[in-house]
Amino acid sequence: ADLFKTAGADRIMAVDLHTAQIQGFFDGPVDHLWALPLLADYVKEKYSGADITVVSPDAGRTKLAEKWADTLGGYPIAFVHKTRDPLKPNEVVANRVVGEVRGRTCVVIDDMVDTGGTIAKAVKQLLDEGAKDVIIAATHGVLSNDASQRLAESGAREVIFTDTLPIPAEKRFPQLTVLGIAPLLARAIEAVFEDGSVTSLFDGNA
Repeated sequence: ADLFKTAGADRIMAVDLHTAQIQGFFDGPVDHLWALPLLADYVKEKYSGADITVVSPDAGRTKLAEKWADTLGGYPIAFVHKTRDPLKPNEVVANRVVGEVRGRTCVVIDDMVDTGGTIAKAVKQLLDEGAKDVIIAATHGVLSNDASQRLAESGAREVIFTDTLPIPAEKRFPQLTVLGIAPLLARAIEAVFEDGSVTSLFDGNA
């Protein structure tokens, strides 16, 4: 935050910060934008008529899952109950799914996908428990190491990211869909310069 200020930034506009509290470290105004409406509109249009369950890959993202479920039109939510082995950093052992997923189209949501390990295990768990289809939707596709291969082979029908981070050709795979974030940023910048309300872009929920 201090480096941005020193570099001359008067205002920060960010999309899906990992935790909203990060805004508190900035002295100037921060506009925290959500990619959720963009991702949810795409899912709603493409999978209309499907019996959707919104799935959080862990218990910590259930609030986000609830927002997704409301935005999509009041669908049920589920989450993957998982444990970590303290001797193996960054490795997750998925346990069981809490919620109704059998025969349903499961939309697994997150803010970012890094190595893809957690979300690939969640997909396998959902398919093992009878999910009809699994779709992954996340804002930031970090895709480090062999994440793209892991996602491509996970069994997910579609993986949806925004282009907040550039996803080069070598990291793309057939099931991947990348949505442009530029229109959302453009509307937010316009709202700032016209003294409009950035929160109005998110129905007052920003």
